[in-house]
Amino acid sequence: MKHIVTACLIALTAVLGAAQVQAQGGPLRITITEGVVEPMPFAVPSFVPENAAANGVAADLSRVVAEDLVGTGLFREIPSSAHISKVTSFSSPIQFPDWKAINSQALITGAVSVNGSQLTVKFRVYDVFAGTELGKGLQFAGTTDGWRRMAHKVADAVYSRITGEGGYFDSRVVFVSETGPKNDRKKRLAIMDYDGANLQYLTDSSSIVLAPRFSPTGDRVLYTSYATGFPKIYVLSVGNVQSRALQAGDGTMSFAPRFSPNGSTVVYSLTQGANTDIFAMDLGSGRQSRLTDSPAIETAPSFSPDGSQIVFESDRSGTQQLYVMSANGGAAQRISFGQGRYGTPVWSPRGDMIAFTKQHQGRFHIGVMRTDGSEERLLTASFLDEGPTWAPNGRVLMFTRESQGAGGQASLYSVDVSGRNLKRVRTPGGASDPSWGPLQ
Repeated sequence: MKHIVTACLIALTAVLGAAQVQAQGGPLRITITEGVVEPMPFAVPSFVPENAAANGVAADLSRVVAEDLVGTGLFREIPSSAHISKVTSFSSPIQFPDWKAINSQALITGAVSVNGSQLTVKFRVYDVFAGTELGKGLQFAGTTDGWRRMAHKVADAVYSRITGEGGYFDSRVVFVSETGPKNDRKKRLAIMDYDGANLQYLTDSSSIVLAPRFSPTGDRVLYTSYATGFPKIYVLSVGNVQSRALQAGDGTMSFAPRFSPNGSTVVYSLTQGANTDIFAMDLGSGRQSRLTDSPAIETAPSFSPDGSQIVFESDRSGTQQLYVMSANGGAAQRISFGQGRYGTPVWSPRGDMIAFTKQHQGRFHIGVMRTDGSEERLLTASFLDEGPTWAPNGRVLMFTRESQGAGGQASLYSVDVSGRNLKRVRTPGGASDPSWGPLQ
């Protein structure tokens, strides 16, 4: 077990400098000085169908598990054509020498049964070189039409056992789906699995919609709509796809909303006349409180995971910068001091970092910094990158990247917090403003 945990912890902490981690067998100290990561080789033989009804879904389910792990950039799958042993039964003993011979450090085996609309999957994870099982086998049950979610749950469990971190595969993303030319873009809200599957539209394209934000429990979405001709905040129930406007005040423009960690409060920007400040609303009573009072533009608020602080962007210093204040408002402390302009801050679920958009010398970047502004690192650079959102485990960021020119299109991309594994997220067309939801 120690061999496999060590290998993956090296991958997880690469390019982040010295790190002290805890393995299951005791403390393990790792100092990383190189930024090159060699993904861990693993094998996933097709899961065994335990009855005839499971023949098709067993292979499909194991494929999604493999794709989830490979997609992290931390794992490399050994193709089935290289396998020496064939797993024909979930209870068969593992021939560890055969898997060692092809340099598989981890082995995942599973079995699937289907009874009517009910699906059951069980699986085990092995440290091949130690010749031991990592933890005990697990079993998940659900419906056949939710087989992809079952696969994501298996992948999350495997990922957690090998890395010691929480997974993020069984999660969804809400975003703005875009169609049409750049000068007449149609926008509507959509929701999908983290990997782009199971797409569902939540609104039509009759009105411009912007910046959807998931609730902490994933059952509601805040967003800004121009249905009235001016930006107003709406809250949508994902289950029945019904929405209602939040009454922030007559003759005002409200936008950039986010939920508090307990879901009972919404923090947002409100423009009254020529002034834009940050307000909070208690969703139960509708009572509003003003958190900033400045002639500057204050927007893009985001709570810390414990709900005690809010990070936001403001041009009170003369340029767009990041500030942190108490969740009750009051004095704010500036945390961004690098060259360029900073915006769209969002607190990591772990509470240790803040992600942001940075504009400098004609380029846009997605970056992260510690909550006091130290250790700033830029993860991306392009014509236009903006609007980061964190995966539930704080390991990966998703954001919008727009291409240049009259035919330019917005797309979703993801990147590891170390700056590795930059890749495009699969969507049917243009896409922007992602918000990553919690584990389901």
